[in-house]
Amino acid sequence: MDINLSKSQYGEMYNEASHRTKWWITVPKAFFFGGLICAIGQAFYNMYDHFGLSKDGCAMATSVTLVFLSALFTGLGWYDMLAKHAGAGTLVPITGFANSVAAPALEFKTEGYILGLGAKIFIISGPVILYGTLASIVYGLIYYFFLR
Repeated sequence: MDINLSKSQYGEMYNEASHRTKWWITVPKAFFFGGLICAIGQAFYNMYDHFGLSKDGCAMATSVTLVFLSALFTGLGWYDMLAKHAGAGTLVPITGFANSVAAPALEFKTEGYILGLGAKIFIISGPVILYGTLASIVYGLIYYFFLR
């Protein structure tokens, strides 16, 4: 099947099929919810500090708590409901990374622990880990040889 479309015909089809994003609504919502998640993280940090943990201990406990809650909320289906309203505000903090690991694990668990969960758990976050690690190595080499 050969379809020949002019640029104007393609443009019309694109405009009919696409939904316009109301950025003046979605951007402030993402900013608000991302800030809210960070404020909750700060509240956990302050709580752990109040309990007497060291600064590093507070940071670690806060990260672990946010990752745990994100994975739990993903498993309960609450994270997706929040993300529908918050948009990118749920993707940027550490909670978005935890969600990107937990969501494929839940999706492919019916295929078994090895070929389902084990093979697919890092399907979304894997490239982030890979390129983040490579970027840190490149930065470290540049720093070591040129900036120290």
